[in-house]
Amino acid sequence: MNVARAPGELEPLPRAVAVGTFDGVHLGHRRVLDQTVEAGDRPTVVTFDPHPREALGNRVELLSTLERRLELLAEAGVAETLVIRFDLDFARLTPEEFAHRILRPIGARTVVAGSAFRFGHRRAGDLPLLERLGFRTLAVPELSGASSTRIRELVRAGEVGAAAELLGRPVEVEGTVVAGDARGGTLGYPTANLAAQPDLLVPDYGIYAGATGEHRAAVSIGTNPHYGGHERRIEAFLLDYGGDLYGRRLVVELWERLRDEQVFASEAELIQQIGRDVDATRRTSRPPSGGP
Repeated sequence: MNVARAPGELEPLPRAVAVGTFDGVHLGHRRVLDQTVEAGDRPTVVTFDPHPREALGNRVELLSTLERRLELLAEAGVAETLVIRFDLDFARLTPEEFAHRILRPIGARTVVAGSAFRFGHRRAGDLPLLERLGFRTLAVPELSGASSTRIRELVRAGEVGAAAELLGRPVEVEGTVVAGDARGGTLGYPTANLAAQPDLLVPDYGIYAGATGEHRAAVSIGTNPHYGGHERRIEAFLLDYGGDLYGRRLVVELWERLRDEQVFASEAELIQQIGRDVDATRRTSRPPSGGP
């Protein structure tokens, strides 16, 4: 998928365009994207970075990084994505200015969006306004319950199974592998320590079963209370893997929450429990991928 950062970087072709932040690219988003792909013109997305609410001074815990969002958009069949820097100046654009500066230069012919879609300064624009400006529009019915807000609530609570049903795929944690305490190696279970972006939502503390790539992973999210830790750590033990991961970006799926963090009476008890967690990870099944 081609990614542009300014309208002038895209050829002015007849396009079906979906506009939105698309955080998490959940099932509700997929409905819009599927209609965009099927509309007949070049399927294109206009999205924003940072998140509009963040640019307006509000903290937002994101379901996906921009890099992961772009990967998911490509998997959905989008041919080209225009990433617009969302700042206060951009937020002041009227709907008419947005259409003139963003949509027309790239050749947008059809705009696809949910029925509640709003855009422009003070959210004054909608699909009927775009029709009056000469665009064809496709209104996609909302998918009940499938909202980024609801999914964030579920992920924050560690309810990864329920969140996966609305995402249409497993919940993920993403980060760069950095050096840790190397304690896992001494216990026989060396872990990859992930440094996640500060604005990325990380599930509730606990032990999870999941996978990254072809390898299953037992994942600990928390403070390592057995060793008196205080800082949050995301540690993934990749089953049947012996390579070097330092410096690599990892996207780890979380399939099931196995248990809470806990303090053990001895290190031997901790090692025994980790073994049980690994066995449970081998038995866990990936949540089925949903569809719009």
